[in-house]
Amino acid sequence: MVLLLVIVLVAALSIALGGALAIVRTSVEQEAQQRALSIAQAVAADPRYAQWVQSSPPSASGPVQAAAEQVRARTGAMHVVVANAAGIRYSHPDPASIGEHVSTDMSAALAGRDEVAIEQGTLGWSARGKTPLRDASGRIVGAVSAGVPLAVVDAGQRRLSAFLAGVAVVALAGGLLALAFFWRRLRRTTHGLEPEEMADLLREHAAVLAGALDGVVAVDAAGVVRICNEAARRYLGIAAQPSGRPVAQAGLPAPIVDMLTAAQVAPARPAGRLVVAKGRVFDVRALPVERDGHDLGRVVVLRDRTDLDDLGRELEATRALTDALRAQTHEHSNRLHALAGMLHLNHVTEAQTYLDDLAGTLAWDGDVDDPYLAGLLAAKTAAAAERGVTLRIDEDTWVPGRVQRPLDCVSVVGNLLDNAIRAAADGQRRPAWVEVTLLVAGRGGSDLLVHVVDSGDGVRPGSEEAIFGDGWTTKVGEETGPGGRGAHGVGLALARVTARHHGGDVRLVAASGPVAGAAAGAAAREGKPESKGEDRASRGRIGVATNGARGHGAAFEALLVGMLDGARDRREQESREVRP
Repeated sequence: MVLLLVIVLVAALSIALGGALAIVRTSVEQEAQQRALSIAQAVAADPRYAQWVQSSPPSASGPVQAAAEQVRARTGAMHVVVANAAGIRYSHPDPASIGEHVSTDMSAALAGRDEVAIEQGTLGWSARGKTPLRDASGRIVGAVSAGVPLAVVDAGQRRLSAFLAGVAVVALAGGLLALAFFWRRLRRTTHGLEPEEMADLLREHAAVLAGALDGVVAVDAAGVVRICNEAARRYLGIAAQPSGRPVAQAGLPAPIVDMLTAAQVAPARPAGRLVVAKGRVFDVRALPVERDGHDLGRVVVLRDRTDLDDLGRELEATRALTDALRAQTHEHSNRLHALAGMLHLNHVTEAQTYLDDLAGTLAWDGDVDDPYLAGLLAAKTAAAAERGVTLRIDEDTWVPGRVQRPLDCVSVVGNLLDNAIRAAADGQRRPAWVEVTLLVAGRGGSDLLVHVVDSGDGVRPGSEEAIFGDGWTTKVGEETGPGGRGAHGVGLALARVTARHHGGDVRLVAASGPVAGAAAGAAAREGKPESKGEDRASRGRIGVATNGARGHGAAFEALLVGMLDGARDRREQESREVRP
């Protein structure tokens, strides 16, 4: 590439120099011809020459020869020749040529016209100027020819050519220096890529970005968005192309902006971070872009995990149901064996007490008829027991029939229970417990209400809303401490997004209480379940936690009154903002 540019530069300068030299030669020749013509015209303007030509014969000692030689000597001309109308010389640098016919054509001058030319005469090549010689009446009586030697022309041309050659050399040197500077800057800007490589890279990048299912957002070292492919704009709900805008003004979610502007360079193979945006869950990875040690910016890759998470939730619900059935079968066998042993030993009173205890632990089964939720509660009860936490189902729990969106319900309830069980297990209060209330309410049983309270240490002041942000977690890992950000912490955010997607909400009812930790509530437009027709009015007050000592009953009652109204108002506000 550099060699090609040098060849082009040298060729351009050579063409320019050749053209300049041709112009210089023409200019010098024309100048010499005009000089010769001026000498001839000056001689012809002297009336004595016309008188002498008419009154005396040509002679080496005549007045014409003497006067013409004086002019030639003063002007440095090669020759000054005066001839009569017949072309006979009256003057010449060589006296022997006087009286002879001129060696070049004088017809133009004898016809009354001035003439210039480069001609070869008896003295050699010269730039000549010829003009008519007139008497006092204006009649042409002869012609005057003056010549400037080509040696003078060549000398002038050589001087100008040398000057132009010097200019060309300086221009070539300057051009090479400029080319070297430009090439070095170009290589630094393109990081060593040749134009063909850049063109191929551009085509490849365009094809990859257009066909990629993952969203790609790239910013340069100055924090300006340079790439945002169609998938990223579709995932993040960005209508206009943000390329060329600062990353803070590109309409990107705050977690992605933080990842793009992070001062710390991420590892070459960074762990993904779960981000909830526009009602979907994304696995987001931020990678630094470097070449030859130069920081070129950051690239964020968004992979939609919503469908995968939906399958995961479905698998979790199915697994919870099968685990619950397996556990119930196993427990049923154990209980039958225990009861049979008591009766065999005639311990009737102990057997009756045992049956009463079993009836108390299974009292909630008839209130949750949805198999997904029932299986989830059974599985979470077992999981809580493994961590030393008792999961209690409130006696006001009432879910008749099957819910219409079991996967979303499992997602919301499961995430709330997971956080509550973790908080209770890590808390200081003992015994550790979690209490959950599930309630179908609303007109036609269209609302599912969830209330979860735990015995944990509660939520730190100031973090009431932060816990619903993606990345917030209480898990202690290698990179984050309690309440930090990391690869965990998408559960509560996903629960809130899922609930809001169905016209509901997830809120923190109470951060802490005198004998309990945090209490969370969720409400969603579930859709009318397949009810068994039971009259809920006979089952007591809706939505009040029965254990008033825990301090969250009134809060849950207020939650039931206001949560769905607030969700409805928020969705109406969003509709007004979207509506043109």
